[in-house]
Amino acid sequence: MDADNSAVAELTRLIAQAKRAVVFTGAGISTESGVPDFRSPGGIWSRMKPIYFQEFVASEDRRREAWNRTFSGAMRWTGAKPNAGHYAVARLIARRKVSAIITQNVDNLHQDSGVPADKVIELHGNGSYATCLDCGVRHELEVLKQSFLGRGEIPSCRDCGGLVKTATISFGQMLKPEIMERARDETLACDLLIVLGSSLVVYPAAGFPLLAAQNGAALAIINREATEQDEYADLVIHDEIGATLSAAVPVD
Repeated sequence: MDADNSAVAELTRLIAQAKRAVVFTGAGISTESGVPDFRSPGGIWSRMKPIYFQEFVASEDRRREAWNRTFSGAMRWTGAKPNAGHYAVARLIARRKVSAIITQNVDNLHQDSGVPADKVIELHGNGSYATCLDCGVRHELEVLKQSFLGRGEIPSCRDCGGLVKTATISFGQMLKPEIMERARDETLACDLLIVLGSSLVVYPAAGFPLLAAQNGAALAIINREATEQDEYADLVIHDEIGATLSAAVPVD
């Protein structure tokens, strides 16, 4: 355990006194599972350019490239497993201490750690399945993979024939208003917001922790590097998420 004992004790105290906490997670919680982030040096976007939503819709070649990336494992979240940080958050959900997780991640690791899907607010979507852009029907990747790799077929909707895309929010694609509204409602209802592994530079998502603090909630930030919102936080810990949370939220 590297985090200062007094800082862990303060985090434990904040969690204990909270009646309705919210957890906000970014790439940093998943990098501890071996999932690379997108923006840092060596991250995904330093190795390949993102495919914008408008490109995906307009170009068959770009759709084919997008699906090649998905099924080749180039995005590198396929096969990742939850880590100690995810399991500590799952314990907080199970103990009804945390009402919701607001996440910038698309890797499904919160759900894989045992958190009910309805407790996870995915601001940027989910990369573990696909949806039709026209009718919204869900498609499982394993089914699409068989036809794409076996016959070279670019996925289309089994119900309406529309374009099918992984359920992530791409560059240039609108965030879902209902998801953002739910995240805002949870933020305004909480008395503690815990940031885990976010640099808090990508807006509008990064606005939620600041909104919670402005609304009177306690704000705790656990991130390896300093963030622009550290000055507004009641507690800042620059250390590993898994080790820190495991100490503050031990197994019963």
